[in-house]
Amino acid sequence: MKKIILGLAAVSFFIACSTNSITGRKQLALFGEETLQQQATTEYQSFLSQNKVLNVNSSKDAEMVRRVGSRIANAITQYYTQKGMASELNGYKWEFNLVDSKEVNAWCMPGGKVVVYSGLLPITQNEAALAVVMGHEITHAIAHHGNERMSQGALAQGLEIVGNIATANNPKYNSLFNSVFAPGAQIAYLLPNSRNQELEADRFGLNFAAMAGYNPREAIPFWQRMAAAANGQKPPEFLSTHPSDENRIAKLESYMPEALSYYKPVGK
Repeated sequence: MKKIILGLAAVSFFIACSTNSITGRKQLALFGEETLQQQATTEYQSFLSQNKVLNVNSSKDAEMVRRVGSRIANAITQYYTQKGMASELNGYKWEFNLVDSKEVNAWCMPGGKVVVYSGLLPITQNEAALAVVMGHEITHAIAHHGNERMSQGALAQGLEIVGNIATANNPKYNSLFNSVFAPGAQIAYLLPNSRNQELEADRFGLNFAAMAGYNPREAIPFWQRMAAAANGQKPPEFLSTHPSDENRIAKLESYMPEALSYYKPVGK
């Protein structure tokens, strides 16, 4: 049984593994990017229709979100073009919207569909910190992290099905398999990969914000404010999809020299 499961995992990984052009890291991709972008466009429009979207003509904050997003998108497009990777952004039709909500959140769907929640702005406090957050979320999209998470989840689910079939005639082993595999896969595979994605988005998001003319140093006080806002109400890192605040800030400080090498304030 173990050999069957490992064999299927290895074959699946080999067939669907690709190298991300921006991060240089191999990642599992079982789903087509074009399909994900189409789904994202539909879901994005549905989300906007069900939430209060602040108008850029009447809200300075909404106009700021669109301005920051446009600058980052332009910087990314220029960077990809200079690297000969412009085709990687095929299908991207950028949209940046601010939604009236107390939730402290932001996200970017495949294809460049971005939402920022107004509850985030009291913590970002300035345009550069907002750029750090938006750069992070946009990196998740262009680094295909969503596809990777879905693929990893699908692979884990498939292996769980195979394991249950293989142990179906032995209730003792079947019970043991189910009590070990699911939590083991979560803690040893899915959660660490999610934390790695977060740090990857931190690094490249910082670079993209800097390329857009925003001071990447604002990332440190922003994450310190985020940590203070959480008031210690977070699970241990090994049980979380995100790095601990302490580790994240330490990593950001290590990424800072690289980001600063791209930083040139607008107008200078």
